[in-house]
Formats: sequence, C-alpha cells, structure tokens
Amino acid sequence: MTEAILLVGGKGTRLRPLTVHTPKPMVPAAGVPFLAHQLARARAAGVDHVVMATSYLAEVFEPYFGDGSQLGLHLEYVTEKEPLGTGGAIRNVASRLRSAPSDPVLIFNGDILTGLDIGALVATHTRSGADVSLHLTRVEDPRAYGLVPTDEDGRVTAFLEKPQTPEEIVTDQINAGAYVFDRSVIDTIPADRPVSVERETFPGLLAEGARLQGMVDSTYWLDLGTPQAFVRGSADLVLGRAPSPALPGRCGERLVLDTASVAPDAKLTGGTVVGAGATIGAGARIDGSTVLDGALVEQGAYVRDSLIGAGARVGSGAVLDGAVVGDGAVIGERNELRDGLRVWCGAHIPAGAVRFSSDE
Repeated sequence: MTEAILLVGGKGTRLRPLTVHTPKPMVPAAGVPFLAHQLARARAAGVDHVVMATSYLAEVFEPYFGDGSQLGLHLEYVTEKEPLGTGGAIRNVASRLRSAPSDPVLIFNGDILTGLDIGALVATHTRSGADVSLHLTRVEDPRAYGLVPTDEDGRVTAFLEKPQTPEEIVTDQINAGAYVFDRSVIDTIPADRPVSVERETFPGLLAEGARLQGMVDSTYWLDLGTPQAFVRGSADLVLGRAPSPALPGRCGERLVLDTASVAPDAKLTGGTVVGAGATIGAGARIDGSTVLDGALVEQGAYVRDSLIGAGARVGSGAVLDGAVVGDGAVIGERNELRDGLRVWCGAHIPAGAVRFSSDE
C-alpha cells in the first residue's frame, strides 16, 4: 500500500468556530498542525502519495504542507465545489489515484486521533481478501454511534444506526474512521452527488455480497469533535498516549516550544503545550492545556484542560477550567471561567467580572 486519501471536512467542521482565527486542522496540536500528525503516521506506515479531499478552507493547507516533500510525501489537494459526504469525497478524488484496481488504498478521517496500527489493518485486508476493511474500536457507551457487528471471522454483518433502546445495543463496536478500500471499489461509488459511506456505500456493498472486514483495535482513539476533545488530544500526544512521529520534542508532562518563556516556579503538567513566544508567569499552574503562540498567562493563574488562543492574555489569579479563549482575548485578573465556557476572539473580560464559586 502506497496511497492514501485524507478526508478533511464533513463532521470535522464542527470545530470551525473554535473561537480562534486559525481553522481547526491548522490549530497546533502538540506543537504542529493536527494533520501533520496524521500525515506523518501514514508515511511511517509506507504511504508516499496522499490526496487531501477538502470541503472548506483548502487554501490554508497548501501554503503549510506544500507538495508534502518535507514529510517524505507527494501531496495533492482536491476541493469539493459542494459538500459530497464521506463517500462522495472519496469518489471525487479517484482520478488522482495511481493504484491498480486490486491495490489497497488507505482512507482516514481528518478529525480522528488514533494509535491504530495501520500496517495491521492493511495486513488484515490482504489476508481476508476483503473488498473493504474497517478499523473498529470498542466504546463504553455506544449510544452516540452507529454500531458495526462482526461474526467470529471478523466479517462485518451489518451497519446499525444509533441504538435507541438497550435491546438495540448488540455490540460495543463502532466505526473508528479509517478504512482500506480495494481501488476498484472506489470507482463504484456514484460520482458528483453526496454519498455517505456509513449509510449508503457500506450497506450497499453488504447487500451485493461484498466482503467487508472489521479489525477491532482498541488502542488509543479520540474523536476531536469538540474543543475540549481537541485539547485532550494535544495533551495525550505530548504524554505519549497517542503516538506520533511528528511530535516536535520528547514525550513528557510538558512541551515548551522555542522562544517561549516559562518562569522557574511555574508548574506545567498533564501534557501542557506552550507555543512559540508565549509567556508563563511566576507561580502559574497549567495542567493538560494548550497555550498558543504569543499568549501570556500571568502570575498565579491556574489553567486546566483549556485552550488559550494566540496572543491572548490571562490575568493574574484567574482560574480557567475547561475553557476556550480566542486569539487576542483578554481575561482580566481574578476571573473564573469553567465548564466549556468560550470567549470570542478579541473579547475583553474586566478584572473580577466572572465567577462560578462564592467569594467566601
């Protein structure tokens, strides 16, 4: 396998209003744009040609990744004129593929962080003689997902919509967003119209007697559909829970990029990332958070599981827990922001204006 399709868009657009100016795929996760981690993992698995299928903001990708040569890849870009869904996006880039009809093509979603063994998925596909192979993962509560039951040989038997009752939960296996398609199967997807692989392509293939193989891999998996999940994923990359060849440093409790300034008594834990030119003041405590380039966290502030946008300022003694602060925003001293609160770019919250706990 030497080719892959990277799907950027679809449900991934949920993070477009992240309250930072940079589109989600380019927001740094552990110091580099999130897509850099995915592309590096594909290259490590033997892929050398990637077609990036985008449905929005394609102009932000090419200036950064270029032709992919710095990653050891040949990278191409295809932008949809209208949203085509997962299946439609795959079909839309078929003309850029070079594989023979029987060759495997890796396809992966741009908003999933995973420790999937890509080589094992390809080997499963080849060994089983499948037309399509799917990475499946197990979740504790599958009610928010479509279910993918398999037989004793790993062959997919059905694609079930989100269960509404306990009786409908027949498995804890869900579609994890990475696939291997035989090249010839891609050409059977209808062209020039929206197509969902989950609701149309995969059920249709099953009805036609095609072999769809599931490989259950319960290593690290995270859907980056919310800002909180994105921050968690960045921290897990730094901690080494989610492997990535693109990590610009060693795994550990913190990742401090060049030109950042951190006071000697500041405490950075939980996979915290401090971007270039950012400043962390004396006595500040930051846990499991991302502080983007040029931001300032003043003395004595406490930041946990939060995203601080580029050039933003968090005042002394402020408490942020599960918050998202947009680029250039100012959080005055002694404010307390919790539980998913988002502050828009450039907003200014005066000192002591917001609290969740009592003043006693």
